[in-house]
Amino acid sequence: MKPTLLALASVLATATAALAHSKAEGTTPADGATVESIEAIELRFDDPMRVTAIALAGPDGDLEITRETGLDPVTEFRAMPPENMPAGAYTVDWRGLSPDGHPMQGSFGFTVSD
Repeated sequence: MKPTLLALASVLATATAALAHSKAEGTTPADGATVESIEAIELRFDDPMRVTAIALAGPDGDLEITRETGLDPVTEFRAMPPENMPAGAYTVDWRGLSPDGHPMQGSFGFTVSD
């Protein structure tokens, strides 16, 4: 391979790696799940994520949740919802910073049954 092509291939490979960002790999409850109750809200990431904000909205508006995980970058984030959540649809919205400082956000929903 010519030196110029080899250098270009090296630069492209480095740029691709630099553009990779953490992503959510799973949640508890799972997105779209119907559950009887919920003990914790969990987010799992492929690389450490600094979760900077998390909010829970339900059928009667926003609910207060308690962060169990601090602001350090983690691959597993956990927060505690209020006890005895009423039946209905809920949405979790989160924001964070990936290891390269890129802002990330996501949401997922679940339903608590009667």
